[in-house]
Formats: sequence, C-alpha cells, structure tokens
Amino acid sequence: MACEDGRVANSGGKYVAAIDQGTTSTRAMIFDHRGRVVSSEQVEHQQIFPGPGWVEHDAAEIWVNTRRVAASALASADLKGSDLAACGITNQRETTVIWDRATGEPVHNAIVWQDTRTADLCERLAGSQGVDRYRQRTGLPLSTYFSGPKIAWLLENVAGLRTRAEAGELCFGTMDSWCAWNMTGGVDGGLHITDVTNASRTMLMDLTTLDWDPEICADMGIPMSLLPEIRSSSEVYGPLRDQGPAAGVPLSGILGDQQAATFGQACLSPGEAKNTYGTGNFLLLNTGTSPVFSDHGLLTTVCYKIGDDAAHYALEGSIAVTGSLIQWLRDNLGIISAASEIEALAATVDDNGGAYFVPAFSGLFAPRWRPDARGVIVGLTRYVNKGHLARAALEASAFQTREVIEAMQADSGVTLSTLKVDGGMVVNELLMQFQADVLGVPVVRPVVNETTALGAAYAAGLAVGYWKSESDIRNNWAQDKTWLPKMSADRRDDLYAKWNRAVEHSFDLN
Repeated sequence: MACEDGRVANSGGKYVAAIDQGTTSTRAMIFDHRGRVVSSEQVEHQQIFPGPGWVEHDAAEIWVNTRRVAASALASADLKGSDLAACGITNQRETTVIWDRATGEPVHNAIVWQDTRTADLCERLAGSQGVDRYRQRTGLPLSTYFSGPKIAWLLENVAGLRTRAEAGELCFGTMDSWCAWNMTGGVDGGLHITDVTNASRTMLMDLTTLDWDPEICADMGIPMSLLPEIRSSSEVYGPLRDQGPAAGVPLSGILGDQQAATFGQACLSPGEAKNTYGTGNFLLLNTGTSPVFSDHGLLTTVCYKIGDDAAHYALEGSIAVTGSLIQWLRDNLGIISAASEIEALAATVDDNGGAYFVPAFSGLFAPRWRPDARGVIVGLTRYVNKGHLARAALEASAFQTREVIEAMQADSGVTLSTLKVDGGMVVNELLMQFQADVLGVPVVRPVVNETTALGAAYAAGLAVGYWKSESDIRNNWAQDKTWLPKMSADRRDDLYAKWNRAVEHSFDLN
C-alpha cells in the first residue's frame, strides 16, 4: 500500500535486515525499531594480491558468502523472511566487477578500491588538463581509487572484453550492484541498479544531474550499456529472489558504506560529521543539498538521497590503510595472532619509542593524493620493540585522521567540536584516547557501533514506512562512551610534526 508521500506502507515485518558487503568480509545484520542489533553473522573472503599494488576479490565467492550470512542471521535469531519489513545493502564502494548478463559469471576477479594498477591509465587521462580534469563534474580527482579507470583497464586488458561490452553482453557494477542483481533474481530478472552514493564514486556520474556523463564515458572508452540504472538511496527497488530465505521481502535501501555510516550516525544536518575506522578510515561532513568543492584535497560526494527528496552532499577524506595495517601485522609479519591483540601489545609501552609507521601500501589518499608513496617505518633504533610498532600502527590512524580533519575545517570553515566515531577499530580504547589527544577534541562512540549496516537498514526501513521519518533515526542514536583529550598542546604538536616528517620519507618510492 502506498503512503501519501509515495513510499510504501510497512507490510508488518518486525525487523529490518542489512547486507554489509565490506572489503574483508560480508555481514548480515538484523535490527529492531530502536536500531539495536537482533542478529549478526559475518564471513571473511579471500584477499587476492596478483602483484605489487594489485588487490582483487572473487565476486562469486562474495555472492556465496552473502547467501550464507543472510540465512545464518535469520536462523540464529529463529526468524523467517516474513519477520522482515525490508532489506538494505551497503558495500565497499569503488570495487569493480563486470559479469556476463546471460550466465551471471564474473569475467574477471573484482578489482578492489585499494588497487593501484590504473596509475598509468589515470596519468594518460589527465593529460595536459591534470588530475582535476573531471573534478567540477564528478567531485573527484583522477585517481586509481575510483571505478571508472578500473572499468577502462579491464576493457583494455582482458581479451575480447571490449567487443562483448559493446555488444551489450556485460554488466558493470560496484558491489552493491552485484549483490542487488543476484539478490533480486540474477539471470532470472535480476535488477541492474545502483544508488547515487555508489554512482558518485565511479568518476562517471555528474554530481548535479545525478546521471551518467556520456562525455566522460567516451573519454574512458566505456560503453554506457555496461552501466546500471541510478536510483535513490531509499526506495522499493523490487522483491528479493524466490529461492532465498527472505523471498519477497522488499529490497529498498542502498548506500555506499561510508555514506551508510554517516546516515547511521544520524549526521543528517549540514556541519555534522563522522569518522569510520575500518579497513581504511573515512571521514564525511554533511554539507547539505549543494555540493561543496574542496581546495584541500578532499572529495565531493553524494551523501544520500531519500526517495524523491533532494540529494544531500558531503565532503569526504578517504584514508586507504588503517585497520588493514593491523591485518598486515597479523598476516604478513606475525607480530600478533589476532587483530584483537593489538591493543594489549601496544599497551606494553608508554609511547611509540620514536617510531612512526606510514602505511602507504596503496599510495596516500586524502589530503595528499600521492600514488607514488609507499609504506615506511621511520625512527627505528635498537630500543624499538614490537610493542612500539603496535602503538605506531595504531597512532598512524589517528595522525592521518587529523590530516583529513584539518583539510575539512579549511574547506568548510567549521571548527570541529566533537568527533563521532564508528567501525571495527573503535573498540580499541587506546586508539580512541590517542585520537582525542592528537585532535584536542572529544571523541564519541555510539551504542550501536556498526553504523554502516544500521544506515542501510534505516534507508530500507524509511522506504517502507517501518521508520516514519529521519526524526526516528535521530531519536535512536545514543552515546556509549566519550574520550576527552588529556595531552598537552605542545606534546600534541610535537608528535604531529614528527609524523609529517615521516610522511615525507614515503614519497617517490613507487
């Protein structure tokens, strides 16, 4: 039944589900009307590294994992599909997959947002106009980060792919599109769609019209038949496939992961910001219904669009490597056996021992945008032990966040008074205290930490009337813990100056 505002009336389901397809894992979460977690299931997927700076995922594996966690989340709470009012999707954003329309098979591994193989292609596209060639239309600099150059690389380097793309045989999508297509039927009528937040990360969408830009597509040699239909972040797209445990439940919300976290943190007014600590760190500032373009290395992106309402925009600072640095210490160096051990190890020392870790594994993103940068550890002496390295790894996240916040304040003219935080790393109290110290402002963690999935659930629930308005989202937000700065200004500035000198040692190493 339709409501007066064009949204769909709640069908009576007690809960809302969200699929959170992330960089390292896929999670299904079920929420109640207060925005509290009823059930959660998560499975990691393989990280594939074909060469230096190359990162891939097996999209078929991710689809298997999506089905698995969705069924498990329902089963673990003893729920049926009929208990769900709606389902939303949130996802790692720029990761690029192309698949065959007829078979549903990916034609190549997905190229992950961290991947740097398109550096030469981006330089070629920039030409004499430079990296800002498309910034006024897309809000983005030419960078290996975004999806458009990844599509172009695949069409240029995988035999026969361009011919098949031009014949209309293939679909491109970021991971939301891949999940949505499969979740709504796949080869049996699956919807080839994306939302405005994910489309704004491709470098192919005009921020003003919210449509694909034919000129940019032509410049990159991308047939527009490859591209999904751009929809709002909150509307009923269609029912979930008949074969699944939630058959017929409306798929009604899609948000890129960082925009979803912003929504889940109730940053719904201009000037409100959040920082997500995940595989990377992502700080978004809601700038309202007009795009604000950065002079300090930040991205302009769509924050969300609810149904027929005007789109809201954001300034974003993207940091490539934060949580994944802890995984690297675990998997590559064996300093820890589980990511959860990093805090205890870092707490065995009082400071970093003079060591600074610059994790430029995929170059440096905002605000520096240095694809030539590579990871370095600066200040090593015989005194430094693994506890100091653990602390330096955590501190790197906080230092990089300060860089982004300074750029954001310069662009917006707004002085940060409090930082809302979320994501997997915010359970690390040592990191949160250091973040407050190095910023000199309070850091606030909400009761529901996994706000990425919650934001997608909110978008889906709004579309079906499960939540009536954005006021419900604000009312649900609740503070869990606040860290107040304890460090002196002189100490804070000294550490930050040494961090900046360390970053300079990472340049020109590619």
